[in-house]
Amino acid sequence: MTLPPVRLPDSASIQAALAGLDPAPIDADLVPALAAAFPGFDFSLARVDDDYWRDTRSVIQPDGTRVGELGPWMTGELAKDGGDVKATWERLKDTGLQITEWRGASAFVFAPTGPAPADYIQIALGREVEWRAGPVVNPDYRPWGEQELLDPSWPRRDPLPDTDRLAGPVYRLLDRAGNAFVHVRSFLDRCGRIEREKREAKRPEMERRVVRETGPGGATRETPFLNLVPDYFEFVPRELRFFRDWEDSSARPQRVFAHWALDARDYTYKGEREVGFIPRPLKMPRERLLLTPETSVHQLMDRIEAVDGEVGLPFGWFFLMTHGHWVEPDVGLAIAEGLKAQRVRLPDADAAVLLRWAERSYGF
Repeated sequence: MTLPPVRLPDSASIQAALAGLDPAPIDADLVPALAAAFPGFDFSLARVDDDYWRDTRSVIQPDGTRVGELGPWMTGELAKDGGDVKATWERLKDTGLQITEWRGASAFVFAPTGPAPADYIQIALGREVEWRAGPVVNPDYRPWGEQELLDPSWPRRDPLPDTDRLAGPVYRLLDRAGNAFVHVRSFLDRCGRIEREKREAKRPEMERRVVRETGPGGATRETPFLNLVPDYFEFVPRELRFFRDWEDSSARPQRVFAHWALDARDYTYKGEREVGFIPRPLKMPRERLLLTPETSVHQLMDRIEAVDGEVGLPFGWFFLMTHGHWVEPDVGLAIAEGLKAQRVRLPDADAAVLLRWAERSYGF
């Protein structure tokens, strides 16, 4: 494999490439535009069906002329009436003024940077369209407070006709939690480092901590916490385990990003650094796989094989299980017990990964 240049894309240069796209052919032009901006990277695009609404709203005249952003504009209108919500509503309800809103769905762009599962970059984007959403005030219902005017709930949430499309589609960086762009290997290194630093900072406390147990006759015994959890400082975050399990299993020949996107986060909350991701499947089976009292381990083996076929990934069921929705963890535990009892078989590499997970499970 020919590796791309050392210089990775950055937010400013990605935004510049996105700004030059024409809305009409934007879906077809996105990957070529990024490839032109960043030579040497083999980009691919995956779109996700997860509709969202931006909190940016505008006010327009009936002819489409833009008046201003809803919040500041409505605040000014209320000020004209001395804060009298009823008077503002009476004055605006027959003006024909409209609210616009941006509706979007997530999209992810990927490009490999090397042969290992974590050797790639991910760009999180939103594909957004601005729509004419509804009247600036609800003409049929008088609001009781200014918040109802500043954050209206009456605009439609159902699909809108194309005649109400005002702008877009456009792609923009989705920087919801500080990670619109990630180099995954570097991100995993950061996850591991931050977790180690957190635990090391607690070392004095952990070394002092004891677990008290009351035995027969009321006698109390104290056991040092670290005697009970000797590997406390060797804890491996679930994000690193996900990629390690991929590399150690029969999924390894395929790219992680061909099957999963990562909702990555890196932010500080109440003085504590939070770094990690939630994996999002790009390919889902037709239905969830649940363990019922009537399900035998041999039936489970048939079903996980079917799941792998549906998502096009060997051992794909396992990673869907760590995600927690499409395959419930009890399925993995049941198959692990079947392996131990030699009632069923998996490829050796997959069996080792599953048994390792069953001993200390993780999930997202």
